[in-house]
Amino acid sequence: MKTKLFDKAGNVKKDIEMPENFSNGIRKDILAKVFEAMKGSEMQPKGSKVGAGAGYSASGIVRHRRHAWKSAYGKGISRIPRKIMSRHGASFNWVGATVASTRGGRRAHPPKSWENLFRKINKKELKIAFDSGFAGTIDGKSLEKKYNKKIESGFVFDASVLDLKSKDFFALIEKVFGKDLMENILKNKKQRAGKGKLRGRKYKSNAGLLFVVASDEEMRRGGIDVVKVNELKIKDLAPNGEAGRITGYTEKAIDEIKLKFGEKNE
Repeated sequence: MKTKLFDKAGNVKKDIEMPENFSNGIRKDILAKVFEAMKGSEMQPKGSKVGAGAGYSASGIVRHRRHAWKSAYGKGISRIPRKIMSRHGASFNWVGATVASTRGGRRAHPPKSWENLFRKINKKELKIAFDSGFAGTIDGKSLEKKYNKKIESGFVFDASVLDLKSKDFFALIEKVFGKDLMENILKNKKQRAGKGKLRGRKYKSNAGLLFVVASDEEMRRGGIDVVKVNELKIKDLAPNGEAGRITGYTEKAIDEIKLKFGEKNE
């Protein structure tokens, strides 16, 4: 398939051939599978504190023998570890502690920080997932489903756009993608409604535009995501594991994608 190559003024220079990665189709199942596998390897390990819930002198103090000191024999109580709150003579006021069924006790099966969250990914499935992500950046149905509007994406620009100032760059993006799409292209950070604000999720933002450059190219732009080809991940091309994201490429990035993700690298 062919697409248009734009210069820094937004004019079409020529038509270029896109790699086969953009026309290999979308496998939603494999894309979601690889997305979940890669997401796990990027999560921060978490686990309970060592000794959490076991900070009581409770284990083993309750006996079940006749005529024994601190015995629970004949009391009609369970054998769980208990801590002594008070006593009157040989009568004890016990409260269950330490075990999972008691207040303040340890969890039965807490998350463990030493667990390895890495999941192996089949090489062919990884390539199919990347191809699905690339195809989703130009597939009209996927983009329309994601943004609820008809969108053209996957435009290619020559290297001159890297030297533009931010004002001129976004004027170029508005000219090529369309003025109506700028609200989806620029990241919009806003405060979340509801209790999520109390749970470490105070703000939420849309994905915005993804601009892919070659590994030896440099560009910094606020309000969008700029990613090099050698740093591309499935979450960049397909946020939430679903194909479809507004994306722009440099001409050199397209050539590098063909070399890195081509058929010979299966």
